[in-house]
Amino acid sequence: MLDILHRIGATASPDAVYAALTTVDGLAGWWTEDTSGDAGVGGVVRFRFIPGGFDMKVLDARPGELVLWEVVDGPEEWIGTRVTFELKQEGDYTIVLFRHEGWREQVEFMHHCSTKWATYLMSLKRLVETGKGEPAPHDVMISNWH
Repeated sequence: MLDILHRIGATASPDAVYAALTTVDGLAGWWTEDTSGDAGVGGVVRFRFIPGGFDMKVLDARPGELVLWEVVDGPEEWIGTRVTFELKQEGDYTIVLFRHEGWREQVEFMHHCSTKWATYLMSLKRLVETGKGEPAPHDVMISNWH
């Protein structure tokens, strides 16, 4: 299995980052404006983009520490993969250790998704630091896949 890994630091509290990861409004503020569903443990959150979307089941959520999703609908390469946000305080920063794990093979779409995850994580950073992220459809388009 293969994983996408990223690390960012944001000058915001772990609670502020956690709220951006565990509420529909928070998620819509950095990932995609077209977000709906139940962001609580056991719930399913639906994320829609120009070319399609993903449904994530919330497997675990620990305030200020961890958010874990499993992809239950979306592109074939994503089904069954897991997305994890680990949070920890380091000085004035909340560090986010991000993993999108369980890819079966290193396909071109994985390269694309790695780049897009990086842009969205920077959007998360901007949201919690300034109050305004760059969610889809206002994100950086990197190719015809968006």
